[in-house]
This record gives sequence, structure tokens and C-alpha cells, in this order.
Amino acid sequence: MAQQIKARRRIQLSRDRVLRAAVALADNVGIEALSMRNLAEKLGVVPMALYKHVANKEELLDGMIDVVVGEIDPPAPGTDWKTAVRQRILSARRALLHHPWASRVIESKKNPTPVVLEYMDAMIGMFRAGGFSVNLTHHVMHTIGSRVLGFTQELFNDSRTVDPEMQAIMLRELAGKYPYVVEIAGAASHEGESVVGPGCDDQFEFEFALDLLLDGFERLRHAESSETTKIAESTG
Repeated sequence: MAQQIKARRRIQLSRDRVLRAAVALADNVGIEALSMRNLAEKLGVVPMALYKHVANKEELLDGMIDVVVGEIDPPAPGTDWKTAVRQRILSARRALLHHPWASRVIESKKNPTPVVLEYMDAMIGMFRAGGFSVNLTHHVMHTIGSRVLGFTQELFNDSRTVDPEMQAIMLRELAGKYPYVVEIAGAASHEGESVVGPGCDDQFEFEFALDLLLDGFERLRHAESSETTKIAESTG
């Protein structure tokens, strides 16, 4: 036993190794099951060895989010603002889909980590470099919300895992009181010729909303730019 403990202590740890192991463990067992004890076991060290690199569970979670955000691809150089923003947000979505627990941890945090702040600063910078004013960029960031990090809170849960007969019964019972909700819930089975295909396609819905927002932002930017030009011409 003593030899095993000594062997564990000889294992070289780093903060990066601890965080990446924690991310991998959360991917496998879920964020609720993650603990300092089972992380230490995965790394082959005693639990106290972890505290040299992360002060507590909250700092561990912060670092795990930083690892996930670090997986988001930078924008391709030379692209226009809309393409750059779209590509980066979709890259963020791929990272969040790869780590399903991450969105819940991000939502639980009161204060963003420096890595998340750096990412947000870069996203804001794309809009500013694209010709958006400070005021319009402020509204844009409020509107785009959590999509900037690749996730949204869905209004309707996907019902494909529900037994069809049970779903039909539930819809009939609800139809009298909530006809429009039931109407939309029934529309989850899209027509065959739809670009979405049968059933709700989360990726399509995410991109559909993102593209609507980006198109709207472009119209607002153009309108603001035109108004600024008119004012300049009238006072010139």
C-alpha cells in the first residue's frame, strides 16, 4: 500500500493535465458524477495532489470551461464579419455538442473566466470591425445571447423519444386548453419535402435562428450607417 501511494506521488501533474482529464471524465460519466476523488483515481494520484493545481471544485469547473472554449476555432482570416461570426459560433456549437455538460456549467457561473472574457471580447471585436457602432453592438450581444457560445435554451423539448401513442393521447388532452401550443408541437414532424426532414433537427433550428439574427444585424448596421451618412451630409 505504501509503495502504491509513493508511486502515485511520483506521477507528474500539471494544471493542464488535470483539467483535460476532468473534461474527459465529465464526458464519460457526466458532470454530476465528477468529483475530486474519482478524478484523482483516474489520474492515479491521491486527491490532495489535485489541490496543488486547482483550489477547489469551482476552480476545476472554471478551468474545464476554459478547455472547452479553447477548442473553438478562430475565424478564418480575410472573411467578412457575418461569415466570421457565423463560422465561430458554429465552431462553438460543435465544441458544446462534444461536451454536453458544458452549457449547464456555463449557465451556472456568475462571472466569466478570463478565457471566456477573451473569447467574448474577440466576438465583440468582429462586430466592431464590421462597422457596427458601440450602441448597436451592445444590442446585438444582448440579442444573440448564449448562441455566441454555441447553445440555446430550447422552448420545446424533442418528443421523438416519447411513445407515439402516449404522445397522441397527451396532445388530445391538451388541445382544448392550449390549441396553439399543440399545433406547434404537432409541427415537429415536418413535411417530407422540408429541408429539415422528419422530426426536429436541432442543428437546423440553431442555424436557422442564427442566420435570421445575422441578417437582421446586417440590416440594422446598414440603416445606422445610412443615417450617419445623411447627418454628416446635412451638417457638412
